[in-house]
Amino acid sequence: MSCLKLGIPKGSLQDATLELFARAGWKITLSSRSYVPTIDDPEIECLMVRAQEMARYVETGALDAGITGHDWVVETGAAVDELSELVYAKQRLARVRWVLAVPEDSAMRDVRDLTGKTIATEVVQITETYLARHGVKARVEFSWGATEVKVPQLADAIVEVTETGSSLRANRLRIVDTVLESATVFIMNRSAASEPWKREKAENLILMLQGAIAAASKVGLLLNVHRDDLAAVLGVLPALKKPTISALSDPDWVAVNTIIEEAVVRQIIPKLKAAKAQGIVEYPLNKIVL
Repeated sequence: MSCLKLGIPKGSLQDATLELFARAGWKITLSSRSYVPTIDDPEIECLMVRAQEMARYVETGALDAGITGHDWVVETGAAVDELSELVYAKQRLARVRWVLAVPEDSAMRDVRDLTGKTIATEVVQITETYLARHGVKARVEFSWGATEVKVPQLADAIVEVTETGSSLRANRLRIVDTVLESATVFIMNRSAASEPWKREKAENLILMLQGAIAAASKVGLLLNVHRDDLAAVLGVLPALKKPTISALSDPDWVAVNTIIEEAVVRQIIPKLKAAKAQGIVEYPLNKIVL
């Protein structure tokens, strides 16, 4: 049987990735002592790999495909195909930023102020490329972790990844500039990508993962409304495209079915009730495939 060797990111993306796969329809079970999880698909073989290392294992063919950050593809310079963005991160459905940060009370306001200074970071190549682009010569040191605490005693500035900036603020750091914006990506070995079966398997997997991501922040709304009040109800509803309107057994009434952002439901439902909608049902979504 043909099999797709797939790398699952171990570390900060691990829990979010396993949850995403579950919503997409694949159950991955991970033993606390194993780097080889089981998956309920005989055509996929999984291996847990740190996101920082994923691209080079995919490049060499040890893995056919994997999920990692675009930043780590750039940092390692790996020759892989990025088939798709999967916009999710550790805390939320969003991209992340690698930022240049300094202490709040630092006099440094611009990247050019870092000339001759020391910068600590986990992404040395990305940082050196960024400095070269701005014509700045500085010492870039690899940081093994806890980068935020290294200024000002061990470094003058850091380049660190952030989703919300809360960790930087908690450590009294100020963002000077964005070095690189990144998102989670599905990457594939170029030789494996040329094999029709593996390429189709990967693309079908991506389709379902993207559907789960698209549905994560949305819900469905189903309601009944008298035809005389339909225009008022439709005026309240935002929609993915256009609401579905179905006839009911009573010809004077219709059912309206639509998809909206979950964050606006609490504002929308009272307005729908005021527009004379009845039998309003909110229901969760697993996937939206556009």
